[in-house]
Amino acid sequence: MSYNPRDRFFLKAKKENFAARSVYKLQEIDTKYRIFRSGQVCLDLGCSPGSWSQYASQKVGERGRVLGVDLQPVTVSLPNAVFIEADLRDLKLEDVFREHGFEPPFDVVISDMAPKTTGIKFTDQARSMELCELALQTASRFLKPGGAFVCKFFESGDFAALRKQFQNVFRKVEFVKPESTRSMSKEIFFVGLDKKG
Repeated sequence: MSYNPRDRFFLKAKKENFAARSVYKLQEIDTKYRIFRSGQVCLDLGCSPGSWSQYASQKVGERGRVLGVDLQPVTVSLPNAVFIEADLRDLKLEDVFREHGFEPPFDVVISDMAPKTTGIKFTDQARSMELCELALQTASRFLKPGGAFVCKFFESGDFAALRKQFQNVFRKVEFVKPESTRSMSKEIFFVGLDKKG
């Protein structure tokens, strides 16, 4: 099937006022694994342009909160979300949380972080692995026991090593390629459930 940037998920996102079609990947994962509940506090890594935060915001409701971090600005405005434009590697996260009124641990950590692709397969895969490990380290530190973590990964030979790292942190580890993922895409999503205490 040929690549169509304005496919049915793109059009659906426009119609439903989501910032990007990627929202349906998170929705599918949440439907399958029941990640979100009302009143939760969620950390969204690589949150721009904001569709995952929009979905999380709806699911956690007015009693919940979302904190998003990205190198790129987020233009969506949500009553229960705060967005920070910064490099996750440069942040002292404890200070950021305190400054914006968040007290870890978080109930859910989600990461749609992806490298700026070069078109060089091994470079892109290595950078994706690096971002996954960064997100997993963040979840290891700031996610509550029993909490859930969703992370995007570009499939590569590092898959088994990353799965092992997830298994060290979570009691249950799943991986999924949502229906809304483009057919030629190499991305899959790791889902860590029931974080170990």
